[in-house]
Amino acid sequence: CLPANQERFANGKLVTVQFHPSAQVVMTAGHDRSVSLFQVNNFTTLLFFENPKIQSIYLESFPIYKARFSVDGEQVIATGTHHSMFFVYDMMAGNIIPIPKVRGVEEKFLRNFELSPDGSFMLLIGTSGYLHLLSMKTKELISTMKVNGRCTASAFTPDSSKIYSYSKEGEVFIWDVRSRKCLHKFEDEGSLEGKCIAVSKNNQYVACGSSSGVVNLYTTDVCLKENHPKPVKAIMNLVTSATCVTFNPTTEILAVASRDTDEAVKLV
Repeated sequence: CLPANQERFANGKLVTVQFHPSAQVVMTAGHDRSVSLFQVNNFTTLLFFENPKIQSIYLESFPIYKARFSVDGEQVIATGTHHSMFFVYDMMAGNIIPIPKVRGVEEKFLRNFELSPDGSFMLLIGTSGYLHLLSMKTKELISTMKVNGRCTASAFTPDSSKIYSYSKEGEVFIWDVRSRKCLHKFEDEGSLEGKCIAVSKNNQYVACGSSSGVVNLYTTDVCLKENHPKPVKAIMNLVTSATCVTFNPTTEILAVASRDTDEAVKLV
């Protein structure tokens, strides 16, 4: 395959590459303050087709930290590296909508966020352990939760009923989305510093990646019951900090990766 963004390479570091949930489109976004959409063409072994650029949008003075398609594929949400605001790009109307301040959210920077699989919620991961749950429809604050220490990563369960929040101190807090109460917390075995977390699409496994490069794989039922669960498997292949873990849709493959060194991607 040709590079997905062959028709417009970014001028800075790419922070997001994501496929559209229903169309044959891929998005790239990064520090050059732009979000670009490309058509992904089918290819055969003999003929390579270009992936034509559909459009690029430019957010002035806004290096992008993270961008995501909404679950229905109609919006792109983008947060910046040093801003307390974020942008919503309405793909149907072609409008860029700034969300300057979420009432009730007192954060200097809003960077990391997660969207619930059912399309109802946006979770902003704040500083000092605060987690802000927003309505995806109105972008208004519903509730705030807090973990001990600092939260580094969060993940919704596939049915959007629970949130797993991983703290810098290596603890995982499990929240009930409806009541916003903490159902349980457990310690990730051997974790010096929590970095990334993922829940598999069939809700069978939870993967926790830490600064040592170790990724622990747990079954969800053990996570909900025990305070010191034993991992089913500890994946030791990364030698630098594990910064990304993600399951494929059928829960047969787990990708673990580190952005601290080139080509540090392993498929388990």
